[in-house]
Amino acid sequence: MAINGQYKYLPNTLALALAAVFSASSAISIYLCMRKWGHESSKVKELQKSLNSAMEKCAAERQGRIRAQQALRKALAEPKLENLEMTSYPMAPIGVIQSCFSTRNGTPRQPLLVPLARACLVFDSARVPPASLEGLEEYSHCWIIYVFHLNTDLEKLWKHPSKSKFKAKVRVPRLTGGRMGVFATRSPHRPCPIGLTVAKVEAVQGNMLLLSGVDLVDGTPVLDVKPYLPYCDSIEGAVVPNWVTVDNMLAVSSVSFSEDFFSSLSDCWKTAEKKSLYASPDELKTLVKQILSWDIRSLSQRNRPHDTFTKIENGNGNVQDNASDLDDFQDQEASEHCSELAQPSGCIIYHLTIEGMDFAYRIDENGNVTVEKVTLLSETPGGYQKRCNYSMWKNKPH
Repeated sequence: MAINGQYKYLPNTLALALAAVFSASSAISIYLCMRKWGHESSKVKELQKSLNSAMEKCAAERQGRIRAQQALRKALAEPKLENLEMTSYPMAPIGVIQSCFSTRNGTPRQPLLVPLARACLVFDSARVPPASLEGLEEYSHCWIIYVFHLNTDLEKLWKHPSKSKFKAKVRVPRLTGGRMGVFATRSPHRPCPIGLTVAKVEAVQGNMLLLSGVDLVDGTPVLDVKPYLPYCDSIEGAVVPNWVTVDNMLAVSSVSFSEDFFSSLSDCWKTAEKKSLYASPDELKTLVKQILSWDIRSLSQRNRPHDTFTKIENGNGNVQDNASDLDDFQDQEASEHCSELAQPSGCIIYHLTIEGMDFAYRIDENGNVTVEKVTLLSETPGGYQKRCNYSMWKNKPH
């Protein structure tokens, strides 16, 4: 009985002992966890402090950049007249035009005069991602800002204003030799040779934009493209001088084609088709008729059609005139005479170069144009290895 009494409280004792052990273990665990948490908390605080410091540093740098940009904008926005030549805005073309017009001669003087005149604007993918063109196809027309890169006086841009001999007045075709202040005209010969034109948006594909109604020569560098907005770009009641409204001064009486023209065009088309922006010889013929519906001759050619121009050969052996700048507005590129003596104006052969082909035509004293024949040029216009062509766009909705 004594032994039984001795072990009577053993279970309770063991329970208390185990409870004490578990309590001690829990206390140790809690202590270790709190210690670890304290260590982690300290690291978090250090990281937070470091992050705050970095953010403050970035904010300070950003504020410094903003102040520098503001100072630069202020300096550029408030140029002093005596230091204008020190103010410049570095810009580079964002794309290049591949046009049906191989030379300046024949390129329309204004946009949309030749509805079938096509061009492909190829953007520089390094500067203009294809996504930049998204949405442009929803507009019918767009503005194009470009450079008159074929001006023969571009070297003046690098000269001091006092030595540039900038012409304040230029000859205007509709004034038959009369001169007007350059800013009252659209002459390419300007202090800053930048042009503005409008064209019809036909299609967008990748980094290319197909346009029509253009007045841009092949190889034209493009600086910017903006959508045409009728509600603000079309000004109702706009006023222009009377000499601007006389459109029929440059219109011809008729355009016809000789019998030899069609066979020569068919022969040329076999080679030209692969690089042409047009679907067929008939479409190309329509383009020629639209172009020659306007008198594309230079002012000098119209006023002195019987003068003999000296011929020169370029490095490729092609004959060209040395009178390409006799007109401030358009050049004369390759005209042939039947003889050095004065002949009827219908005897003089003029040349239109489009789509890498040379179209020879005559125009008589009554303004009747006859296209004689077409020959294929030996070189691809612009020297491009890869050019846009009709097959690239034929499945695109126009």
